[in-house]
Amino acid sequence: MNNYHLALLPGETYHLFSRAIGGERLFLSEEHYHFFLRKIKQHTSAVCDLYCYALLPNHFHLLVSIKENEVIVQHFKEIKKRAFDVMKDNLPDFIMERFSNCLNSYTKSFNKVNGRKGALFMDYMKRSLVSKEADFTNFVWYIHKNAVHHQLVKSVGDWKYDSYRSLLSEAPTSLLRDEVIRWFGGREEFIKFHQQDVDPKINL
Repeated sequence: MNNYHLALLPGETYHLFSRAIGGERLFLSEEHYHFFLRKIKQHTSAVCDLYCYALLPNHFHLLVSIKENEVIVQHFKEIKKRAFDVMKDNLPDFIMERFSNCLNSYTKSFNKVNGRKGALFMDYMKRSLVSKEADFTNFVWYIHKNAVHHQLVKSVGDWKYDSYRSLLSEAPTSLLRDEVIRWFGGREEFIKFHQQDVDPKINL
């Protein structure tokens, strides 16, 4: 179930979702989509790995694996220039701060280029804890099916701004490609699973 205040914990997997305020769009050109992905990598790669994503004109979906505690504590030291204090500091808040910085940085650049002011994203990012055993393949399917659901394209793989084709490609990627494909049982099973119209087991 989606939750606006669910803590992002080390070692866990989450579906993250956010949208533009009002009827605005997050991406007005192809470069905006690519720029957003670069911002995600720049601001969050030290605290999470990315399984898959979908960027739609007014919202986005990410499936991420939060890194282990010791990795994030080390990054905290690098960013804050001091040791992590278990009595004062909150690791989930620090993780969330990385994502907030990403969205804020994108917003500032977007506003500057488009002569715009103010917030671009909704105040809170929705988060769902994902059980790999029960939900992982369903969430990957749901994210890659999103552009079809919103009638932007007819088939999975047609939308340029999600990770479906990258996961099937052999080109270098920062996605956890091998792990995703293994969860489906192989490349052909990955493709076959995505050809489903509706998965009755999905629990979002």
